[in-house]
Amino acid sequence: MSTAAGRSRSRFDENWSFYKGDIRIPHAVKAGMTGGITDCGSLQEGEWLDIAFNDKGMGHQQLEWKPVSLPHDWCVEQQYVQDASLGSRDGSHGYLPGGTGFYRKTFELPPEAADRKWTVTFDGASGLSTVWVNGHLIGEHRGGYIGFSYDLTDVLRYGAEGRNVILVKVEALENEGWWYEGCGIYRHVWLEQTDRLHVAEYGTYITTPEAEKEQALVHISTRICNEYTESRAVSLHTEVYNAAGEQVCAKAEQAFADWYGETELEQMFRLEHPALWSPETPHLYKAVSILKVEGTEVDRYETPFGIRSIRFDPEEGFFLNGEPLLIKGTCNHQDFAGVGVALPDSLIEYKLRLLKEMGSNAYRSAHHPPTPELLDLCDRLGLLVMDENRKLDSSRSGLDQLKRMLFRDRNHPSVIIWNLENEEVLEGTVTGRRLLKTLADTVRRIDPTRPASAAMNHGWYENGYNEVVDITGYNYGHRDHLDIRDHEQHPGRLMIGSECASYTATRGIYENDPVRGYCSEYGTNIPSWGCTPQQAWSDVVNNRFLTGVFMWTGFDYRGEPTPYLWPCVNSHFGLMDTCGFPKDSYYYMQAVWKDEPIVHLLPHWNWPGSEGKPVEVRVFANTETAELILNGSSLGEQQVDRTGYLTWEVHYEPGELKVIGRNGGKEAAVKKAVTAGQPRQIRLYPDRAAGQADGMDTIPVRVAVLDELGHVVPTADHEIRFEVEGAGILLGVGNGNPSSHEPDKSPVRRAFNGWCLALIQAAPEAGPVTLRAVSTGLAPAEVLLHFSAVT
Repeated sequence: MSTAAGRSRSRFDENWSFYKGDIRIPHAVKAGMTGGITDCGSLQEGEWLDIAFNDKGMGHQQLEWKPVSLPHDWCVEQQYVQDASLGSRDGSHGYLPGGTGFYRKTFELPPEAADRKWTVTFDGASGLSTVWVNGHLIGEHRGGYIGFSYDLTDVLRYGAEGRNVILVKVEALENEGWWYEGCGIYRHVWLEQTDRLHVAEYGTYITTPEAEKEQALVHISTRICNEYTESRAVSLHTEVYNAAGEQVCAKAEQAFADWYGETELEQMFRLEHPALWSPETPHLYKAVSILKVEGTEVDRYETPFGIRSIRFDPEEGFFLNGEPLLIKGTCNHQDFAGVGVALPDSLIEYKLRLLKEMGSNAYRSAHHPPTPELLDLCDRLGLLVMDENRKLDSSRSGLDQLKRMLFRDRNHPSVIIWNLENEEVLEGTVTGRRLLKTLADTVRRIDPTRPASAAMNHGWYENGYNEVVDITGYNYGHRDHLDIRDHEQHPGRLMIGSECASYTATRGIYENDPVRGYCSEYGTNIPSWGCTPQQAWSDVVNNRFLTGVFMWTGFDYRGEPTPYLWPCVNSHFGLMDTCGFPKDSYYYMQAVWKDEPIVHLLPHWNWPGSEGKPVEVRVFANTETAELILNGSSLGEQQVDRTGYLTWEVHYEPGELKVIGRNGGKEAAVKKAVTAGQPRQIRLYPDRAAGQADGMDTIPVRVAVLDELGHVVPTADHEIRFEVEGAGILLGVGNGNPSSHEPDKSPVRRAFNGWCLALIQAAPEAGPVTLRAVSTGLAPAEVLLHFSAVT
């Protein structure tokens, strides 16, 4: 591992070893020499060692370690079990067991590295994690949804001192939430080196007190950390660049950095005709903070940011850059098919792109802070974010986690709301109000530029609870039109639909099936607190003071099977399933959220044995009219309700069912449902044909079962086997079936209602990858992908 002047930050994700199970590591009563697997040096002999620590035989344990790369979720690799005595968690966590695991990695540093400051940062590790380095117990961290860092400078070995070993114990034994949480070091790990005089962690704070089309004011506060034993004169040079890499302004400040202390400097910049950030035009700038001592650069710290203004109004809702904007959001947990919660960055981007393609402009990270890369992507792709604190907790640990989220995320233009809690039992109580006020006051002290909210499902009127936050969140406020009535009684209250709909549906299913655990896409089995997407959206359109919606949820997720339990292992709430395959409700949201002409019809048109029987056909459209045609015969044209849907009762006959959407009498959009024949072939649809050979880039490949003419067979459930050759691996598989107990880490997966998914991950070496899909009785398919060297 090389070292260089200034700052370097490298991913520390490769070449780990993993052991599933617990290992007793006795506590050392003197510094270091913990021994065994916590170190890679041999223990010295001597009576004193028995006094300090006794690990006789520990270093000779025969443990089965396997090589892994991070992020890693071992929970998804296990079997579904409906038996708590076998270690299974309950249905809320998807019937997958928790447990304990160890991660171990060795590395070397050159002798000149001893003059540097070294920090390891974990973006997220499940439950309770304990870290040892070279036999030293470095620290423990409780809480899997926010990162943590350790200074390793003193305990590392440099040059001839020997190799370094880091050991991490992850205890994923207790639930932090009521959804699938995974197990392991499931986010990135970073190793960073700096000079002892450097910009502090999350040490810049960038705000835009003025953000107009003609001019913007950019305020940058920079914290300088001096860990030398003497004070030093330092100059801060801040340069601001636009997206094209052109410097648009720069300033320098002189300061005197006290020893073992922090110095904060503030600078104001004026930009003419700035490029404003918005979901439609997500323009980004970059601030480069350069520290120099006696003319020599000692640190360089980069901060992406956007220029934009936000405002919330109790009558008109949300304004971005002075313009009104309805928030079209979804709530989302972080897991995905094939990988659990250990998503490569490219899969996070894939999920966000699917939401954008639906017409969504906002993302709620439910119910915890997201991984940092998700916010980077929301900045770049253009998605507003409700950034969420894990829970109502003003303990030292709770406040530390909130503060880290605020410092970490406050430079992201995508973040518009800090949500401090979700459906807490103490909502509306005196104790709850005190807790919430402490959290809200913390937000206002660290970032007064954004409002704080609480996502409430009760207690809106008791003890002034919601008055201590800026925005009152209504989870399912449609019930008895509670949110609308509250506006009449509290016209000055800022409101938002923080959680809406909970529309339970299974992709491609049109009749409830409690035995297999499926819910009809007609919405005939939604929970008592839920409503249709049509009601959730029409309430906002007709009442701008509701500001917007966050639909529960964008994607199905493991855990919380509702309304059924076993054999169901995941939810049915998503507008898409766990693989990102759209349900019919996805197309409703697309029709009401996008301006381009869209029509969609349901159900599919394969109903053997139902000839002549009536079928309810629904049409979602945003055109002026929609006409339904069966086998060339018109079944009528209707005026479109832009917030509802159209229905026809159609007597089934095989063939082609078609809907035509028209504007001004002219055809604007068409959608067909064709009666498919017998399954005959497989077809592969990669999300893209090329990627980067970085050992992480992952390409989702959609897999369809087709008839002879190329139509998707909507009831096909063939078992598909995947074969991968070349510079990549099969990372995981899925099919969106909420009751499937098939393993996600397998070369085999059944199609569910015509579709399944394969995830192809790049190797570290560049080259082509061939994915081949085969199944008995079907013509096979293959696709060639290519991963290029990272430049």
